[in-house]
Amino acid sequence: MIYDISLELSGETIAYPDNPEIKIRTAKSIPGSGANVSEIKMGSHSGTHADSLRHIENTGNAVEKLPLDSFYGNAKVLDLTACSSCILAADLQALDIRAGDIILLKTRNSLRGFKQFYADFIYLSEEGAGYLAKKGIKTLGIDSLSVQKFHSGNQNVHNLILSSMTLFEGLDLSKVPPGEYIFAGLPLRIKGCDSAPARAILISRP
Repeated sequence: MIYDISLELSGETIAYPDNPEIKIRTAKSIPGSGANVSEIKMGSHSGTHADSLRHIENTGNAVEKLPLDSFYGNAKVLDLTACSSCILAADLQALDIRAGDIILLKTRNSLRGFKQFYADFIYLSEEGAGYLAKKGIKTLGIDSLSVQKFHSGNQNVHNLILSSMTLFEGLDLSKVPPGEYIFAGLPLRIKGCDSAPARAILISRP
């Protein structure tokens, strides 16, 4: 079984407030032209995307410098749908999380869908981020457009995560049961950029 856990990109795709919305228009079309060509305008954090440290630090590594081995490997989808506001370290400590893991956090964000932006989305707390950083996982994914609380006033969670692992945001885990999978997520290789849209999938393990 293969699960597509990427958000579909269109002019109706939700955007984080104050981020650019997606605009797609026809630049050339048949029969007036020999081929159909579209022009796409979007923010670097549109839909499912991978962040780099450049997102919060001007001198941080850009998205094309993210390690390739963090885009693929054995992954664990963790059921955190019981969390009502944020994910705490205590919520993670009882789960099987080991160094080198790819960890995907499934919350009620996936359950209520992605047709509109909810300011009260479930996020990762600072202590939760610190716990994952200490565990030494290589990749983290979450089913919200940001791993951090809306209007938190700082970048502490992003800093803890992006300083030690690759981060995928905007995953749709609504149809994925908790368990172990093979993850593949490939952000576009955009030179010098803070983030890049990605196509991400999960493959059931035998």
